[in-house]
Amino acid sequence: MTDVQTSSVSGGPSRVLVVDDDPTIVLLLEHVLGGLGWPYDTAEDGDAAWRAWDKDHHALVVLDIEMPGMDGLQLCRRLRAGDPERKTFVLILTGHAKATDLEAALSAGADDYVTKPVTGQPLTARLRIAQRRMEADAARRAAEEELRKARYMAGIGEMTVTIQHEINNPLTGILASAELMLMDAKEKGLPTEDLRLIIEQAHRISALVKRMSELRDPKTVTHPGGPKMVDLK
Repeated sequence: MTDVQTSSVSGGPSRVLVVDDDPTIVLLLEHVLGGLGWPYDTAEDGDAAWRAWDKDHHALVVLDIEMPGMDGLQLCRRLRAGDPERKTFVLILTGHAKATDLEAALSAGADDYVTKPVTGQPLTARLRIAQRRMEADAARRAAEEELRKARYMAGIGEMTVTIQHEINNPLTGILASAELMLMDAKEKGLPTEDLRLIIEQAHRISALVKRMSELRDPKTVTHPGGPKMVDLK
């Protein structure tokens, strides 16, 4: 059978995927995960596991190296290709303890490994360690995202100051010249509509630059046609 089987327990990582064609190992993992209260799915081969992960993007994948069809190393490489940010933690089960075998598992993208035979207590401990590492990785990614946002906001602030400087100086000159031309046109009885329009639009630009300088928590809005723009309202 290659269909994915699903449990209904809750807690722990968002979801665990157990990939092994050995019913004894699967039963052990189900017992351990059930005791931890972690939700899990099971798959008996690499192809079924890939379909399951591609659908749900499990937070933790526990997989055997030796499986029919797509083996554990092939599956691990495919998971890493589909998860460049390594949000999925991959724990390899292997019956080979040679350094070259373990190096191959890590080179394929595994985060950790457990050598067989394994019993419930050490497996539970290894899963707890995996959970702590996943939480640390999630915290690191969140901190990196906050830093990225902070740098982005700092960049917006610097750009706003630059725009203010580069726009306000020539804009002041345009407004002064237009005001003088308007006064002169009034004295000579000449039409003033075009000059009033120039002054009005210049004041709109000035107000826009002022709103940009007052942005503290800029948000984007989608305008007609699809482009996202900073909301200056």
